Amino acid sequence: MHLSPLMLVAIALYAILVGSLRPLAYAQLSPTFYDQSCPNVSNIIRGVIQESLQSDSRIGASLIRLHFHDCFVNGCDASILLDNTDTIESEKQAAANNNSARGFDVVDTMKARLESACPGIVSCADILTVAAQQSVDLAGGPTWTNLLGRRDSLTASRSQANLSIPGPFETLDQLKSKFTAVGLNNNTDLVALSGAHTFGRAQCRTFSPRLYNFNNTNSPDPTLNTTYLQTLQQICPQGGNGSVITNLDLTTPDTFDNEYFSNLLIGEGLLQSDQELFNTTGADTVAIVQNFSANQTAFFESFVTSMLRMGNLSVLTGTTGEIRLNCSKVNGNSSAGAETLLVSSM
Repeated sequence: MHLSPLMLVAIALYAILVGSLRPLAYAQLSPTFYDQSCPNVSNIIRGVIQESLQSDSRIGASLIRLHFHDCFVNGCDASILLDNTDTIESEKQAAANNNSARGFDVVDTMKARLESACPGIVSCADILTVAAQQSVDLAGGPTWTNLLGRRDSLTASRSQANLSIPGPFETLDQLKSKFTAVGLNNNTDLVALSGAHTFGRAQCRTFSPRLYNFNNTNSPDPTLNTTYLQTLQQICPQGGNGSVITNLDLTTPDTFDNEYFSNLLIGEGLLQSDQELFNTTGADTVAIVQNFSANQTAFFESFVTSMLRMGNLSVLTGTTGEIRLNCSKVNGNSSAGAETLLVSSM
């Protein structure tokens, strides 16, 4: 059987992860985890995304963003999906997610269909993982084989979300610090995963300071292409509606490709955190941006490696956590739920 280079990358990284410093967790993740218990898990999730794309062209980018923001807060455990309760402060209201993170209804549809096909089997954390991969594939990007078997958290941390999730106004040093803090590297992982901004949208409030008052200078960000600046000022007038959206990638806004990096080379990165990757003098990220701009295959291969690495941060496996029946709330106080709470308390 012929294996693609991307598939070989996935297999190689799986071998590395299984032999890493935390073998018990990683060894319980497997590309065949649902082969017997829910063999159609990927097809079911893919089908929901395809339906949603008919009326919402940005849903794929929204879903991968949920996965990112989940993994950066105490690992990939679907904590981002939990609603507020008396004991849980939802991450949905964290600064990076409030009135911004979206696609929760689509995840609920995925969960409902999976519960119908395979009751109590597929975790919400794995749903987010597979949805991210399928979204990239459906947008023309690389495909890969996920390692599955994550379980869902019993709590969330809004305070940690406010600390850990990278923000659109941050400098390269701040971005590097946040990637290192969660266990990712601060060069290739940072640049490759930022490349997910090759599709999707952003609200004016996430970049308007660059247009009018960059770093309190009362002037635009000097790294912004002047023609692009004028276009963005028309979309987002000063003092206007901060919720108006525009494309993260002005060239191919709904396609997963390497145009995002080509945009950075000519000052057409939308967010400050994007353009920092290329315009920070002497940074090791500059050469990576240039390479990815010139070589889409190199970007795709690095993106797959980084996605697999990110998707395996601090995962819950075995008897820790639970398999939520409803992704927005922990399971009820059944005997199984009580047992799970006992073994997973920290």
